[in-house]
Amino acid sequence: RWMFDQAVCTLYAFCGVLFGLCSLASLTVLSTVCCLKVCYPAYGNRFSPSHAAVLLLCVWAYALTFAMAPLAEWGSYGPEPYGTACCIAWHASSREATLYVLALLVFCYLLPCALVLASHALLLRRVRGSRRAVGQH
Repeated sequence: RWMFDQAVCTLYAFCGVLFGLCSLASLTVLSTVCCLKVCYPAYGNRFSPSHAAVLLLCVWAYALTFAMAPLAEWGSYGPEPYGTACCIAWHASSREATLYVLALLVFCYLLPCALVLASHALLLRRVRGSRRAVGQH
């Protein structure tokens, strides 16, 4: 069972959500930047350290927005069903909690996954095209 009070449970869950979302958002940004640099070099070659800094700030802001939402009572944090750790209260039945879970699903899972898949599909298409071009000459 969870051995600490609700404040520690909330902090534990907040950190888990924050770092998890930051990780997925970072992978999404890296995949997109890689795709731009390889598939659209006219835009990708303009990428600079200041662009990287802005993207890094955006990743953290994005993750913080969704991780802080339960602290603002849009969704909530609580013990997991087995009670050994804390996370988002997936079982909460309020309208706000349901909307929060749907927002997480769309903006923090489906959208990043779609961007990663699209980026990789474009990269694969570019690699295949390059391989054909080299093989023909």
